[in-house]
Amino acid sequence: MSLPVNPNPPVVVGVDGSEQARTALNWAAAFAAHHRAPLRLICVIDVPMDYGPGVSAPLFDHEALRRHAESLLVDATSRAAAITDTDITTTITEGAPVLALGEYSESARLLVVGSRGLGAFRRTLLGSVSSSLARRAACPVAVIPEREFATDGPVVVGVDGSECSIAAVATAFDEAAHRNARLIAVHTWSEFYHYESRATMQTAAEAVLSESLAGYGEKYPDVRVDRLVVEDRPARAVLQAAEDAQLIVVGSRGRGGFAGMALGSVAQAVLHGAECPLIIIRSANQS
Repeated sequence: MSLPVNPNPPVVVGVDGSEQARTALNWAAAFAAHHRAPLRLICVIDVPMDYGPGVSAPLFDHEALRRHAESLLVDATSRAAAITDTDITTTITEGAPVLALGEYSESARLLVVGSRGLGAFRRTLLGSVSSSLARRAACPVAVIPEREFATDGPVVVGVDGSECSIAAVATAFDEAAHRNARLIAVHTWSEFYHYESRATMQTAAEAVLSESLAGYGEKYPDVRVDRLVVEDRPARAVLQAAEDAQLIVVGSRGRGGFAGMALGSVAQAVLHGAECPLIIIRSANQS
């Protein structure tokens, strides 16, 4: 017997006390408010298991770490409640952050992480966690950068006609509408391994973009769409278009990927180069 599907799954965000995690929390709370979605705050106690000569127990104070996690969640709940009036729940869990947050992603609308954070002993945490979750999470992942970013710029979406790209376009239109923002749809082409003229390839690329955007003008009549079709590498074109953007949306893999591939080269390049929040969208059948 299959479990019922949650009609309004939560936005899940990792909390670890770092400035980056606070920035991610603020963004997640605003996203939850926009979508009238519940917000779930997860604090993972990443317990190090270091042993020295003659030491027979882990070198940490479990109760102290748990009290610290509780205080972090109290502060995080207060911050989030000032941004969204949707339901807020908190969870403390132990284990590897990637595995713990990945598990909660299975029932989430969106998983939000900072690009970097701090572990239980002030070690770098979310730099590795964010990149790992972008590859492994079961839901879309939003990665929020540590640097300041625009909050009133356009939404940029990478388009290539693949299944993930189609899902990314839908998300990008929805986000642009919620934010009253302009949408820049980027599609690229290359002459490598092709024998048509540049004019022919440009025309074909424009047709792919038009097909990918078909129907959204009627559904979102107030969203202004700028179409960018260029001969370039996809990630570079997306990042250049997003110089003053408030959000980038890309599919986790495109036409060059293969079934079961965790994260395509374009998504990886955008993830490492983005200077604004990035949402990575997975296809419905992507594990």
